[in-house]
Amino acid sequence: MTRRALLLSPALLPAQSRVRIVLVGDSTVTDSAGWGAGFRAAFSSRVETLNHSRGGRSSKSFRDEGRWQPALDAKPRYVPIQFGHNDNPGKGPQRETDPDTTFAANLVRYVHEARQAGAIPVIVTSIVRRRFDADGKFRPDLLAAYSEAARRVARATGAPLLDLYELTRAQAERLGPEGCAAIDARSADGKRDITHLGPEGARIVGAMAAREFVKLAPELAGDLIAKD
Repeated sequence: MTRRALLLSPALLPAQSRVRIVLVGDSTVTDSAGWGAGFRAAFSSRVETLNHSRGGRSSKSFRDEGRWQPALDAKPRYVPIQFGHNDNPGKGPQRETDPDTTFAANLVRYVHEARQAGAIPVIVTSIVRRRFDADGKFRPDLLAAYSEAARRVARATGAPLLDLYELTRAQAERLGPEGCAAIDARSADGKRDITHLGPEGARIVGAMAAREFVKLAPELAGDLIAKD
C-alpha cells in the first residue's frame, strides 16, 4: 500500500462516525456557481459537506482575508482545496500569483497547515473554462499551467490529487460547444457563462468529483449516492 493510500485508509478511522468535508476555493466550487452543491448531494447524510469557498478569491486573497482559519476551525476530516481561476494574470495584485512560484508556495502552505490541524488536505485542480475555437476544438488557457503546478505540489507533498481539470477537459471535449450549453451557467439575460456551472452542471460535475473523491477516500465508498 502506498503512503498516500495509508493516509486515507478506512482502517485508521472510526467506521460509523460522521465525516466532515470542508470545501475551500473560488466561485467554481461554491454552491451557487460551482460544483459544491452537486458534490454534497452525491453523498449520504453521514457525510457533512461545509462549503467555505468564496467567489473572486485566489490562493492568496482567501488567506489574506482570513477565510482559511475558519475552514480549519470547522475541524474537517478532509479539506479539498481548489484555486487557480482568480490567481491568473489580470486579476490585480491582491489576487494574482505565479503558477511556478507563489501559487505553488501557497498550496504547499495550505497542505502543511491542514495536516497540522489534523485534517487531510486534497489538492484539486481547477475546472476548465469551456472555450472552443472556430472549429469546435477545446482551447486551453492559463488554467493549464496552474493545474500542472497543483499536480507538482501534490507529488511533492504526498497530498491526494483530485484532477478536475483533466476530468472537465475531457468532458468539454466530449460534449463540444453545443453540448456544454447544458452545464453552463446563464446570466440574467440568458447569455452563456463558460466558467461557472448552472444547476445541471453543478449536479454533473459535483457527482463526478464525488466519484473521484471516494477513490482517494475509500471509507466513503458506501456513502456515495451518485453512481453514474
